[in-house]
Amino acid sequence: MLDRILQQWAEVRPGLDAWSMGLMGRLFRANRLVEWGMVEYLAAEGMERWEFDVLATLRRSGPPYALSPKALATTMMIKPPALTHRVDRLVRRGLVDRELDPASRRRMVISLTPEGFELVDNAVEGHVRNGERLFSGLDRAEQEQLTHLMRKLLLSFGDTPPPSST
Repeated sequence: MLDRILQQWAEVRPGLDAWSMGLMGRLFRANRLVEWGMVEYLAAEGMERWEFDVLATLRRSGPPYALSPKALATTMMIKPPALTHRVDRLVRRGLVDRELDPASRRRMVISLTPEGFELVDNAVEGHVRNGERLFSGLDRAEQEQLTHLMRKLLLSFGDTPPPSST
């Protein structure tokens, strides 16, 4: 479909180099299809994407699987008010706890409950297999090349990894 759109532009505006439109369109379309594939898998596991993001961030933080709200929001690259809403919902589901930090009673920590740990630990392996399925149209060398190019593109936009903090 995108090739047809580009052809239409070439026909009505022959002097317009619309090549970048094709690249943007392909990136948008690939993002949408990958996201749909993730959402479908996570729904089958009983989670929404944002729930997996919070739980997986806590899980990969290592023992004790707890972060301050600020560190969690920074690591997830979201604003604190959005995190508050998400944590509230996960607390109601019994997947995370929000407690005073035993090391500093002036700050809170968000931690995985045993139920949250089990849910995300079981889901992450399937999430990886789902990613492999979604990118199976490319061989491993092509996937690595795409990863390298996407990293380079993101860095050119000023994207940087979040600072590590707990």
